Amino acid sequence: MAGITENHQALGIEKESAEVNNNSNSNKKSVHNRLLEKDKEEGSQGGDMAPSAGSSIKRSGSRPQLDVSKAEIQGNVEEKYPTILLPNQSDDLSHLALDIGGSLIKLVYFSRHEDQSADDKRKRSVKERLGLSNGNRRSFPVLGGRLHFVKFETRKINECLDFINSKQLHRGATESPYADGANDGNAIIKATGGGAYKYADLFKERLGVSLDKEDEMDCLVAGANFLLKAIRHEAFTHMEGQKEFVQIDPNDLFPYLLVNIGSGVSMIKVDGDGKFERVSGTNVGGGTYWGLGRLLTKCKSFDELLELSQKGDNRTIDMLVGDIYGGLDYSKIGLSASTIASSFGKTISEKKELEDYRPEDISLSLLRMISYNIGQISYLNALRFGLKRIFFGGFFIRGHAYTMDTISFAVQFWSKGEAQAMFLRHEGFLGALGAFMSYEKHGLDDLMVHQLVERFPMGAPYTGGKIHGPPLGDLNEKISWMEKFLQKGTEITAPVPMTPAAGTTGLGGFEVPLSRGSSLRSDASALNVGVLHLVPTLEVFPLLADPKTYEPNTIDLADPSELEYWFTILSEHLPDLVDKAVASEGGTDDAKRRGDAFARAFSAHLARLMEEPAAYGKLGLANLLEMREECLREFQFVDAYRSIKQRENEASLAVLPDLLMELDSLDEETRLLTLIEGVLAANIFDWGSRACVDLYHKGTIIEIYRMSRNKMQRPWRVDDFDVFKERMLGTGDKKKPPHKRALLFVDNSGADIVLGMLPLARELLRRGTEVVLVANSLPALNDVTAMELPDIVAEAAKHCDTLRRAAEAGGLLVDAMINSSHGSKGQSSSVPLMVVENGCGSPCIDLRQVSSELAAAAKDADLIILEGMGRALHTNLNARFKCDALKLAMVKNQRLAEKLIKGNIYDCICKYEPAT
Repeated sequence: MAGITENHQALGIEKESAEVNNNSNSNKKSVHNRLLEKDKEEGSQGGDMAPSAGSSIKRSGSRPQLDVSKAEIQGNVEEKYPTILLPNQSDDLSHLALDIGGSLIKLVYFSRHEDQSADDKRKRSVKERLGLSNGNRRSFPVLGGRLHFVKFETRKINECLDFINSKQLHRGATESPYADGANDGNAIIKATGGGAYKYADLFKERLGVSLDKEDEMDCLVAGANFLLKAIRHEAFTHMEGQKEFVQIDPNDLFPYLLVNIGSGVSMIKVDGDGKFERVSGTNVGGGTYWGLGRLLTKCKSFDELLELSQKGDNRTIDMLVGDIYGGLDYSKIGLSASTIASSFGKTISEKKELEDYRPEDISLSLLRMISYNIGQISYLNALRFGLKRIFFGGFFIRGHAYTMDTISFAVQFWSKGEAQAMFLRHEGFLGALGAFMSYEKHGLDDLMVHQLVERFPMGAPYTGGKIHGPPLGDLNEKISWMEKFLQKGTEITAPVPMTPAAGTTGLGGFEVPLSRGSSLRSDASALNVGVLHLVPTLEVFPLLADPKTYEPNTIDLADPSELEYWFTILSEHLPDLVDKAVASEGGTDDAKRRGDAFARAFSAHLARLMEEPAAYGKLGLANLLEMREECLREFQFVDAYRSIKQRENEASLAVLPDLLMELDSLDEETRLLTLIEGVLAANIFDWGSRACVDLYHKGTIIEIYRMSRNKMQRPWRVDDFDVFKERMLGTGDKKKPPHKRALLFVDNSGADIVLGMLPLARELLRRGTEVVLVANSLPALNDVTAMELPDIVAEAAKHCDTLRRAAEAGGLLVDAMINSSHGSKGQSSSVPLMVVENGCGSPCIDLRQVSSELAAAAKDADLIILEGMGRALHTNLNARFKCDALKLAMVKNQRLAEKLIKGNIYDCICKYEPAT
């Protein structure tokens, strides 16, 4: 079938990394309960927790039920994460799907999240109070995991089979619904592409599985629909060397034109899920370029032919408008002198033989001819059906910047700017994704954008250069590979930077590619594809005023100077971070080895992104900070600042009683101001800020806190305190009712939480407001986590009846021994103090992806307090909410102060915004 076959070399192999996942929250008891609840659902489709109409893809009809009869814990029941044996379960989750092309084998495989945090008593108490079920919100087997993307050259199919066997991916294969009596129990793997037929016997012989062939075009469309609906920043435009990501509204996706450029070109009009029609095509495609190029240039590979185009000058071969009109434009009909009038036209009048022309010029001219032709035919078909969006995919594109520029220019030129050419980051995996989704039991067709998180683990494809050796199977192999790479004197860096051309000339086209360089690297202009983490428990924060327009990042890294500045900051902070990470694990040789590997890996990520900021998708400061934390976890540094946080918590708790006594001596108005000053002053403790790290060498925590408090002179740089005070205290005799529930997004450990946010929480509790402390699910720098907060609250509650009663009511003191003469038994009548996790492990927070705990807590909240630079400045400074919002932060970066508030370092932000 035209437009399907692929003929290029593999870009590399995705590596599975050792990662700590923060969203599977089940221990042996809750998992058993969930299975029992699942069994009782008897085919339920999710009830009131199902996605709303228009926001998800059509759900498959059948969902197998889990058979929990005779279920038991396997092994030691005291283990933290014991395995549950389901002896009568016959329906296993299918783990793998394939797209076997002529040149490449594409794999999409699923792995469950292996790391699960304990379902502790805090979680159970929060779930009961917030009305959350102990069972998973979904009614089918995908309970969280990862989708991996892997490529192999088809000629190395035995390596692919070894990879599948090493990970036992075929062990999760389904039983064939088509098997007859003779073949009953025949395990199958979904596959598409011509190789699904060609290599069927080999898969049966080597792995004992049958390949269940899926229609190629069905898979292409299903894969494209899934990506466009479920992956944020999947689609992008590419004009004059610049990528710009386009957010597609899932409710406004259809219809569109999908142009798949393989050996030939297929043009598919997509009207909906499962609704499409191949409306046109052309036999002039990638095969034409490669075939003619091979004959004319003697190139041995598609990549070699593309590399030649990078060094070509098509003006020696193509007849331009200027050649016809003496170097002038044909302005009457809008054609510039540089417009191609006739591809290869100049060779007619020249008395030259083939060997007289440079292969580079031939390759570029051929590339332009075919790319323009495809772009024009695509637009004419879009015009025919009134389509404004055209998505291009297929091996011919390969992330090649000049190819995308040429296609984009053709579409823009012929449509006069009314139509757009767009490209897909995962375009090489459309068929494999579609085949994977054809397993009905998966339920992937219901996943929405906020339930998928993309990560980019370190591996050979992300370091530039060629792949050396087999896939990296575990952490030790990964570290060893990096050490061997270095021993050879080769730095692990980004691809060689491409030298930009001076510019473009005229309306008709480019004189030289903007992506031109001395050589074309296979990964130089391609967009990397990461691992998709499936987290069904993530939800959109329900209090966002307008989720569609919400943008968390306040810093635009599209500015090269801004990008370079923040990369420099992260690089300078790296040695200190490595020291802390190694120290957190006792300074062992193993920790030092992993620390060195982490530093090199993260540096390689930075170099890659400095070379091409859009390589991993739309880049923001929050993404960079999150990548750093993910990279730490990848090299098994769970909490780099563990010992520092413990030390600072102890020091701050020691002086808390004196602070509470001081606060209680103040009148109401003075106390409220002092509390806000205290939050701002305590926020100075931040190991993520170089300026603040320097302060630690100048005094103790308490000395620095007091110094910071003494400098809290108003007016602050952003000072809405008086408006906030009026809402809290009213004016004169006009008192306003207290807020019903406040969500306090806390930041750092130590003084920040103990001397800043806890006293503010205490004040709200005394006024009758329920308080929910929202903390990270996973560690990030010295940020406090939801797992650490109950112990901190328990210690603070020893000195305060208000905190003790509220913590008891919120289920935080179930196991805590409170040394208080006023201890009481039974349920407290106080308003509760609760702790929920936010669903992330970063100094910043993207409110499009929060935990189900936080989403449930938000439904009755009428006040949000965002504290700290990461949550209230780097992200969410401009966010608007349906309820009252207070944003508090001390600015600890001079450039950020100048950029966002036109102020200075240590300026304070107290930004209050009433409900919209």
